[in-house]
Amino acid sequence: MSKPLYLGIATSTGDGRAGGQARSDDGLLDVTLAIPKEMGGPGGATNPEQLFAAGWASCFHSALKAVAAQRKTAVTDSAVVAEVQVHPTPEGGFTLSAALHVELSDVDQATADELVEAAHAICPYSNATRGNIPVTVEATVA
Repeated sequence: MSKPLYLGIATSTGDGRAGGQARSDDGLLDVTLAIPKEMGGPGGATNPEQLFAAGWASCFHSALKAVAAQRKTAVTDSAVVAEVQVHPTPEGGFTLSAALHVELSDVDQATADELVEAAHAICPYSNATRGNIPVTVEATVA
């Protein structure tokens, strides 16, 4: 692998997703975690899937903006919604699936689809998950 451009470091302490803490090495991220009510937990705090969804949505949005800029396509009003789902496995473990919903205006549907496809090809989260979990990506023009 090539030399990394950035190293993000976070540490989980306590009981992990069940009431533990997650903190970045620079202290900018410092959250208490909780198992969602839908999974039998108390809820009331963030969880790893929300953090993953927030990171992926933000990263994908940046990739989308970069691709649009390279193609000299103005993207002024856009949003990326990432949904990360937890599924039980037959072996008693868990796996993930994801859906990315990209909302764009000021472009036609074909251009939106092309931009989203190109962003999905360069986004680090998309590349990390490709072939590992089911992922759907869709563009909607508002």
